[in-house]
Amino acid sequence: MVPRIEILPVKKLIGKRMTMSLANNKTGELWRSFMTQRKEILNVIGIQLYSLQQFPDTTYFEHFNPDNLFEKWAAVEVSDFNFVPEGMETFILKSGLYAIFLHRGAASSGPKTFQYIHANWLPQSDYVLDNRPHFELLGEKYKNEDPSSEEEIWIPIKPK
Repeated sequence: MVPRIEILPVKKLIGKRMTMSLANNKTGELWRSFMTQRKEILNVIGIQLYSLQQFPDTTYFEHFNPDNLFEKWAAVEVSDFNFVPEGMETFILKSGLYAIFLHRGAASSGPKTFQYIHANWLPQSDYVLDNRPHFELLGEKYKNEDPSSEEEIWIPIKPK
């Protein structure tokens, strides 16, 4: 699995967030809550959904523990923040270098892809993790648990 390397421009997002851990994963609850209000968001750019993780720092992965907390967002890109639906928040996704991996298959098989990225690709690459958000881009080929589903996994990196 070879990623493409890209500089992401600044993105404006509107969505919902929750603090969770992998051991107490509330992703389904977060997305159900977000999707019920998604149509209230004005000035949406594109059809892609952002499943974004904000980790406390890069040591989250060095001292991995499934009970460690992080913040997860369910969001869409917007052109401006002129109207934010009640119960939603804004997020500025800063520009930066990313390694982008294509995950094919059911969403539940994603941990294997993440394991490969963090245990194999990253240590052998010319990069280290950068302390910026990680996210998955869910586009028109995303079908959740369908084996033909596709999503992009964006990992923030910087040169070693």
